[in-house]
Amino acid sequence: MTRILAVANQKGGVGKTTTSINLAASLALAGRRVLLIDLDPQGNATMGSGVDKRNLHASIYQVLLGTTDLADARVRASANYDLVPANRELAGAEIELVGLPERETRLKRALEPLKAHYEFVLIDCPPALNLLTVNGLCAAQAVMIPMQCEYYALEGLSDLVQTIKKVRAHLNPALEIEGLLRTMYDPRNTLAQQVSDQLQEHFGEKVYRTVIPRNIRLAEAPSHGVPAMTLDRQSKGALAYLALAGEMLSKAA
Repeated sequence: MTRILAVANQKGGVGKTTTSINLAASLALAGRRVLLIDLDPQGNATMGSGVDKRNLHASIYQVLLGTTDLADARVRASANYDLVPANRELAGAEIELVGLPERETRLKRALEPLKAHYEFVLIDCPPALNLLTVNGLCAAQAVMIPMQCEYYALEGLSDLVQTIKKVRAHLNPALEIEGLLRTMYDPRNTLAQQVSDQLQEHFGEKVYRTVIPRNIRLAEAPSHGVPAMTLDRQSKGALAYLALAGEMLSKAA
């Protein structure tokens, strides 16, 4: 069974791309076949996977417009997962998609012939509730929500949950929340502890047991074009994402 997850949160800087890259690498390290789709015009997941976004033969932009198959846009990341890259061209897709038929489900249809080749498909969504994110939510079976434990994050979470409900009502009835992932967590911060407690109280088992700490190796890894476990497998950040992959695999089993 293929598990398709959208990694989404309209708030920027919460660790969506860091999570997408390091989770893909961790699952690949566990011997799983993984596809990572970069759906963000910033192309950070592409660069963080060691692929130069300025020299792409094809990208997710062409896939969404229907001029390239998803299979032809794939490249292999050094950390043993497949990647469908993105670059600045994707920013124009938002406008171009508006006039196209079935604009919300173009990624879902493009993914259909390939998904059986993978055990996990991760979709790194942009930090906005736009048409690209809706395409990610329509293609996914579930949403992973990375979030910092701070007050504004709770405010943004309610907007995202409303969007997920709308997508479920009109476009993708099977969509569910896979889990909430606490990122950049500092246990010495009282507010972080309070928000974390509120999340667990409200969402219960939907909150992953694994917590991703603030870690310099996670911040440094993108500049090397590798996931944290390639840079330093014993770092706290790398070990946390390996633990997250383990938690997901045991849940699936």
